[in-house]
Amino acid sequence: MTPLPGGASRRVPLPFPQAVLFDLDGTLADTAPDLANAVNKLRTARGLDPLPYQPLRQLASAGARGLIGAAFGIGPDDARYPALRDEFLHNYQTDIAAGTRLFDGVAELLAFLQQNGIVWGIVTNKIARLTARLLPQIGLDGAACAISGDTTPFSKPHPAPLAAACAHIGIAAAHCWYVGDDLRDIQAGHAAGMKTVAAAWGYCGDTPATTWRADAVVASPLAMRRLIEDAAKEIDRS
Repeated sequence: MTPLPGGASRRVPLPFPQAVLFDLDGTLADTAPDLANAVNKLRTARGLDPLPYQPLRQLASAGARGLIGAAFGIGPDDARYPALRDEFLHNYQTDIAAGTRLFDGVAELLAFLQQNGIVWGIVTNKIARLTARLLPQIGLDGAACAISGDTTPFSKPHPAPLAAACAHIGIAAAHCWYVGDDLRDIQAGHAAGMKTVAAAWGYCGDTPATTWRADAVVASPLAMRRLIEDAAKEIDRS
């Protein structure tokens, strides 16, 4: 990858985007405090000690599946999983924005996109009722689209949610960037025909963002802005 100033790197020059679509958890918003609290409530309700925050934080992008797996050592094929998932979602919905905040620089990045006529939207695996409840509480209800994990029959890494976003905003995938903090975000973006950007400021799971084969990796929302400015310079030079 070619290193760029300000904590960004790219494999090849990126075309200037007409739209930038974002993952939600771990990319725009630091939702880990409330997700970790929801799963630890499951444990304390069963007489178990809460788990340390930091290991749970790393799993926040994996949602209920990852967090319940860490807390109880079971997966969705376990007979106990559906009840735990429903209780987890209830816990989370009850206190969905108690500790959630936008990452530093996100509000400024979104303002920059709007000022430059670039559409921005959200494509998340969070279910729609939770997405709709959270976005207005953290200032993200201005998104041009909010596609959730149950908006289409598929969730990421399937490209269907990103295709739905393109249909909603009326912009072809080839003119969109998709930004996310998880490997499946990059896989979904590539499958949809978008340029992909790994948000290395997010949770990122247990594999380095530099190994995901994203078209670019950025260390901060400010670096994301600079990547877009660099794409604009490519137009000026052409």
